[in-house]
Amino acid sequence: MKTAVVYYSMGGNTAFAAQQIAEALGAELIALQPVRGYPDRGLRKFLWGGKSAVMAETPELQPYVFQPEKYDQVILGFPVWAGNVAPPLRTFARDHREQLRGKRVAAFACQSGAGAEKALARLAECLGLPGLAARLILIDPKDRPKQDTAAKLRVFCDQCR
Repeated sequence: MKTAVVYYSMGGNTAFAAQQIAEALGAELIALQPVRGYPDRGLRKFLWGGKSAVMAETPELQPYVFQPEKYDQVILGFPVWAGNVAPPLRTFARDHREQLRGKRVAAFACQSGAGAEKALARLAECLGLPGLAARLILIDPKDRPKQDTAAKLRVFCDQCR
C-alpha cells in the first residue's frame, strides 16, 4: 500500500513521530509550513496559536507537493493546540477533503497536556469521515521520551499496514 505521511510540526515532536512512522512504513513524508509562521515560545505562542486553533483558522501554506492519486493511504500528523487540530493541518484537510475520500486515512496527534481525543474527532469531522482507520496519541515523543513510545508507534504502524 502506497502511503504518505503529511504533517505539521512546530516544536519537532510531530516531525519526530512522522519520521519514525514514514521510515517504518516506507512512506513518503510531506511537511506543511504556513507562509506566516507562529511565535514558537513564550506567552505569544500560546495566545496566538490557541486563538488560531479555537477559531478554526486555515492559514496559507508554503508550496508543497501532494499527489493524492499516488496514495492508497494518507496518515496525518499534528500537534494539539487548545484541544484542536493545528491550523496548518486544518488547511490541508480543507484543501484535500474530496481527494481523500475513498482512501484509507489515519492520524496521530502529539500533545503536551490533553485534548488529542477531541482533536482527532474534529479532524475526522473536518474531512467528512465517520472515523479514522487508525489513531495514535503521543505525549511529546521527542522532548519527553517514554519507554512505551516505541511500542505505541509500532502498534500504530501495524494498524496502518
